[in-house]
Amino acid sequence: MCGIVGYVGYRQAQPILFNSLFRLEYRGYDSCGIAIADNGITVYKDAGKVGNLEKRVPHLEGTAGIGHTRWATHGEPNQINAHPHCDCSGRFAVVHNGIIGNYRLLKKQLIAEGHRFISETDSEVIPHLIEKYYRGDLEGAVATALKDVEGCYAIIVLAAGESDLVAARKGNPLIIGIGDRENFVASDVPAVLDDTNRVVYLEDGDLGVISTAGIRIMRDGREVAWEEKKILWSVEDAQRAGYEHFMLKEIHEQPRVIRDTLIGWLSSDESSGESLVDLTKMQGDIRPLTLLACGTSYHAALVGRYIIEKVLGIPVRVELASEVNYYDRPPDGAVAIAITQSGETADTLRAMKRAKAAGCLLLAITNVMDSSASRIADEVVYTRAGPEIGVAATKSFAVQLIILYSLAILSYKVDARRLADLVMELRQLPEKLERLLSDKDGIKECAGYLAGYESVFFIGRGINYPIALEGALKLKEISYIHAEGYAAGELKHGSFALLGENTPVVAILARDNTYQAMLSNIKEVKARKAPVIALAEEGDDNVGEFADMVISVPAVDLLFSAVVNVVALQLLAYYTARERGCPIDTPRNLAKSVTVE
Repeated sequence: MCGIVGYVGYRQAQPILFNSLFRLEYRGYDSCGIAIADNGITVYKDAGKVGNLEKRVPHLEGTAGIGHTRWATHGEPNQINAHPHCDCSGRFAVVHNGIIGNYRLLKKQLIAEGHRFISETDSEVIPHLIEKYYRGDLEGAVATALKDVEGCYAIIVLAAGESDLVAARKGNPLIIGIGDRENFVASDVPAVLDDTNRVVYLEDGDLGVISTAGIRIMRDGREVAWEEKKILWSVEDAQRAGYEHFMLKEIHEQPRVIRDTLIGWLSSDESSGESLVDLTKMQGDIRPLTLLACGTSYHAALVGRYIIEKVLGIPVRVELASEVNYYDRPPDGAVAIAITQSGETADTLRAMKRAKAAGCLLLAITNVMDSSASRIADEVVYTRAGPEIGVAATKSFAVQLIILYSLAILSYKVDARRLADLVMELRQLPEKLERLLSDKDGIKECAGYLAGYESVFFIGRGINYPIALEGALKLKEISYIHAEGYAAGELKHGSFALLGENTPVVAILARDNTYQAMLSNIKEVKARKAPVIALAEEGDDNVGEFADMVISVPAVDLLFSAVVNVVALQLLAYYTARERGCPIDTPRNLAKSVTVE
């Protein structure tokens, strides 16, 4: 969601803040702004892109400041609603990521006390509360103000006449970057990597005081020790490296990141079956294992259900974290696995806490070390995908699948020969994907065809039903074409009414027990005159008789067809969006890390 940054040091703050905001553009936003403290506080903000604002802002003197990229939740994107927000006097400026649940009540009380508000946002109540409680102690005023606040937040506070920044978090991520006679604050690591690779991750409830002299972290009113972490990837890892878009770069990185992930799982004795986390031991009884996730990670969880039940025979429930949070009963399995790319997905974190409170042993699969999810969980498996900048998840999804395959396969103890075969297939996947990525002409041709339509259906069965959901999600995210994914057998239960010459169908076939049924489904679709693009294994001569266009993917063990098929659909979505001239890395209304409900 929103990106927030802060700087205090010996250099001019303005260029540092803008550079940090550029590094956070991948999170998705609709407005932006900065505030610089000198004799007073100067604020420049507006709807639109960081680059446009940077061109309009004059040189501002000051070595302390804060900045923000906003993803609108309260009030439309415009100059008034953009951050930073100030109090009546203009002495205090605040940038905020999150949702203030009781802001209407707080705003009403503050107005009655004489405060004047100008925006529609919930965030504006924070500087007014700080002004209310300020008695010459900024840290104390912020701490007292936050006691009145209900909801989630990551904030940075800048005050005229104060040498410190004050930052705090509850439910939303916040890091401090450690420098030499200068320090940084941000909602994510890429914002500070041009200046430092030394960071401190704030915990829920922490309040940090940041100055040129150093940092202090307060928790429950007491100063606590903090641990410095070194970031092992560089800012260059987050650059496009010659690719037109981050999304295309990250699609092409999938063979490498899968190899990197497997190195951490497979020993030289490839059939040893030694798993970092043995699901059969963790589960321990016949209650279902529960998978919790949202969005693309939810589709990974659906694939995980097929994998775990097929390989281990363990019953699996898959729950949308955003829905399970409102069930009367929390997850009651012996083990819950939460999947979240960022480790900060608000709905997933809440579901994790409910599962843990219910007595579940909790495993997190995430791409971000020291994220909130990793701190809540009993066990953590990191996907090692590296920084993913494109809003549409690609390589993080593929590696989530690899982790789920690895968890199942390396917990398998029944048939040593079958285990060795599965491990070998797993190790060969990067090479198969490199073949797919080296010959994209067929996919580009299909993308050029799809770009002319406004509604597309995706169908699949078995392990490729979730891939149909993910393919539809990718297309709608970045091309703005209406797309829906279906279990192929469900299309006839109502959605056939929408089929016709103007509604193409992308059909995913695998040479498993669903193959003949999928061919029948394609025939049914063609009978309604809908164009069909089929995704099929190399050498499949049958499907060409029924489909209008065919995308061929490398042959793999049927259990792994989801991986090659999803990469093909990522490319299909990418080239379709490119054909339509869409902003692929920063699609409208979307954010990389969903930190609000």
